[in-house]
This record gives sequence, C-alpha cells and structure tokens, in this order.
Amino acid sequence: MSQTSKSSKPNILLITSDQQHWNTIGAFQPEVQTPNLDRLAEEGITFSRAYCPNPTCTPSRASLITGMYPSQHGAWTLGTKLLEDRHTVGEDLAADGCRTALIGKAHFQPLQSTEEFPSLEAYPLLQDLDYWREHDGPFYGFDHVELARNHTNEAHVGQHYALWLEEKGCENWRQYFLPPTGTMDPSVTYKWPIPEEFHYNTWIAERSNAMLEQYAESGENFFLWSSFFDPHPEYLAPEPWDSMYDPDKLTIPAMEPGEHDRNPPHFAMTQEEDPDFSAWMETGRGIHGYRSHLFYEYGDKFRLTDEDRKKLVAVYYGMISMMDKYIGKILDRLDTLGLADNTIVVFTSDHGHFFGQHGLQAKGGFHYEDLIRVPFIVRYPGHVPAGVVSDAIQSLVDVAPTFLSLRDLPIPRTMTGVDQSAVWTGSEEEARDHALVEFRHEPTTIHQKTYVDKRYKITIYYNRTYGELFDLQEDPNELRNLWDDPAQAALKSQLLLKYAWAELGKEPMPMPRIWHA
Repeated sequence: MSQTSKSSKPNILLITSDQQHWNTIGAFQPEVQTPNLDRLAEEGITFSRAYCPNPTCTPSRASLITGMYPSQHGAWTLGTKLLEDRHTVGEDLAADGCRTALIGKAHFQPLQSTEEFPSLEAYPLLQDLDYWREHDGPFYGFDHVELARNHTNEAHVGQHYALWLEEKGCENWRQYFLPPTGTMDPSVTYKWPIPEEFHYNTWIAERSNAMLEQYAESGENFFLWSSFFDPHPEYLAPEPWDSMYDPDKLTIPAMEPGEHDRNPPHFAMTQEEDPDFSAWMETGRGIHGYRSHLFYEYGDKFRLTDEDRKKLVAVYYGMISMMDKYIGKILDRLDTLGLADNTIVVFTSDHGHFFGQHGLQAKGGFHYEDLIRVPFIVRYPGHVPAGVVSDAIQSLVDVAPTFLSLRDLPIPRTMTGVDQSAVWTGSEEEARDHALVEFRHEPTTIHQKTYVDKRYKITIYYNRTYGELFDLQEDPNELRNLWDDPAQAALKSQLLLKYAWAELGKEPMPMPRIWHA
C-alpha cells in the first residue's frame, strides 16, 4: 500500500558510493556479491556507459548537485571549494515542496580553511562537536544534513558521525584514532578494528531510514541523498567482511607488458620505485596518481607484494558487499513505508577505481574506463523499464537536470547537463552522443580533458604534444594507444574537432538576446 503524499510528484532517493569501479555489481560480475544492488538492477535500468565529469571527489560531487562541469562550477580539483552562491538542484526541489537532506559524505569543501574561503569541513571546526550538535543545515540546497569526512583509516572523525558514536554508547571511539587529526593508525591493514555496529555504513543507513520515516509520517515529498564513503581506500573492513572473499579465488587485474610504451611519460613512471614528478608540480603540491603505484595509495606503509595485491582486491570487494547490506536496509525501509512506488532511486558513484588495472592503484590523472566510468542504476516503478541494460551514455552532470525534468520543473540555464528523462523512462534510446571528463590539479602543468563517444576516446593535455586515443570497440581494455599511429591521423583530427565542438557546446546557456544593440 503506497504512502499518501501531499504531492503526486515523485520523491528522489540518491544513493552513492565513493570510488567504486563500474564493474563491481554482482548481477554483472559474479566474483562480487551485491544482492541488494542486484535487486535494484532487476527492478530498474542499468547504464553500462555512465561517466563522471572528473575522477576525484569534490569536483564530481559538486557536479552532481549543480548540473555543471567542474570548470564551470569552480570546484575544479581537490582542495578547492564549491562556493555557496552556486545554484544547486536542492534549491529547485525545495522551492517545489521537497524536503531535502544529505546523510554521509559531502566533500564540497576542503580540509583547510582560509579567511577568503572558509570551510565547514575543515579543522578544527570539523571536530568541534558542540558546533555540530547545533548545525544540521542549510547546506548547498539541503535543509538537513548529517555529515562526516571519513575514509576508513583516513577517518577525520567528527561532525555528526562522532555524535552518533557517542549516542550509541561508543564513548571511547577516540581510542581507535590518533590525535590531532583523528586518523587511524596507518599500520593497520585490511581489518577495521571498530565493530560493525559502530561503522559509518551503519550510521548512514540508520539515519537515512530515520529521515524516510519522517517523510512518510508527514506525507511530504523528499530528496534524500544517502552518501556512503566506501569502497574508497585504504582497504579496511570490520569482521566478517574483511575475510569474506578468498584472495586466491579472485581475478586480480595486472598491467600488460609494454602497454605504457606509447603512453604519455607519467604512465610508465608510475611503475618506477622512486619516480621524480617534480616537473609536474609547479606549486609543490602532490597530485593524485603522480606517484609510484608499486605502493599503497597513502603509500608510506610498504611495497605491495603479490599477496597484498590479491588481499586488497578481496577487501575492496568485502567493503562493497558490506555497503550493499546497508543499501539494502534503506531500500527495505522505503518498501515497508510504502514509499517505493513513488520514489526515483538512483545508485551511482562519484568516480571509478584502479585495483591493478594497467599497473595502477586508486586514482589519478589516467582517464581509463576503470576510473572515469561509474556504476549507474535507476529505478522508478511503472516509469522506468525493469531489468534493462542500456549502453546509452550518461554523465553525472545529467543527474540534476533529469531529476528536475522528472518532476516537471524547468531546468535552470546554468545547468549544462543533459536531460536524460526520456532515456531513463525508455521512450528515447539516447540523449547524448559523447561524454566529457576533466582532470586538473595545477593551474597549467596538470590539465587534461577527455572526449569519449560510442566507440572512441581521445585525451588531450594542456600545452603537451602527447595524448591518448583508444578504439574501445577493437581494444576495450585500452592497451594500444593510437595517438602517434600514422594510420590513425585522420581519425585523430576528426576526434579533436569533435572535442572542440563539444567544449564549445558545454558553456552555460546565455540569456536570450532581445535587441540588436
């Protein structure tokens, strides 16, 4: 029996993971178990060609709520801030009568605060629990937020998660973390020492369900974002999830000999013991991915052995399976409250992940499909076809305008994402013929952009003559870079033009011209 609502318009439940490889859903990859995401795929449509606009957290997450590319909304890399004056989808939904809430990870602001750009997600405010007892919104179009800034042993414990830990009786939670940042002991590997009952997955699901109960009781429409932190490294999971998978029974990705011979120089340098990337660091700051990938991501621990490479995949899958359990709790509560039939559910991730593919670990300036593609499932009973897999290209910048369209709302001119509502509901085969992906870590030296269509992908670098060109049809694993292949010169020129036209076309829509002067 469906819950009566004050509006016939659909609710929206956005569920996201953090740094999840696109091919880690059990319905399509039998080595990992995700029964709840499998159920979502069975009841909705799965898009196999969904892309992030930037393969790092802040830019991609900001694009989700603004419908703009990072180069447009301004949070163009980690350490930048999404300014509070940027228009977000939550503002439009709230104006249309939606209650809006974000539970979990935001990461719209940096961990350091400045006088010019103050950050609510920065030290010491991050761990000022008295402040967070009083502050739960508004925040970027969400009238209610419950936040934390965790990545397993990068756990900057504070905000609403720390308050919840104390409410649950885990008053000694500080014993698991090291001052002053609240980061866990970096020597701890694979097994998360905090019991599952106090894990952030438990917190996100419990608090998301509490919000759903409020909405069901009031009958108000809602936009709820349940934002999980996993499976972002480091690779840590509590019992029994840390040992759920036998490392010796998994397929462990690895680099093909010679595959980086025709790639830009920073690819091969990742396989060196102590590479020198100083030429790329004009401001002296570290760059995601520009490091030796023979070590862990936060790699001062030790060199990865063959056993480590297998174990980290096993724990990565365990983190996904544990997260799936708590996603299931949210989906179950949606059902029991009678809200499911009138709720659009979208599951996706902010960007992908390397766990050995091409010899790479984690993320960085490498626009392989492993990193820029994301899992993407949409369910909306009676409106979205069930059990369908589509190769229609999606981008995370499309999510905000599509939510508005499905609620019959106008799309602001500032949103440059594409309305995918007709594709999600099955009335159109595709809404875009390409996706654009940006990566920028420095003002000039690290600046790359990728154009990808149904078959080809081209990546260019600012002020560099090297690049990448892959034929995804003939070379789906992206092992043969065709950039310098004389036989592909005409194709490269054609794709460069298509990229230029795509760049011109993604500028914010201008105001209409009303007079010749």
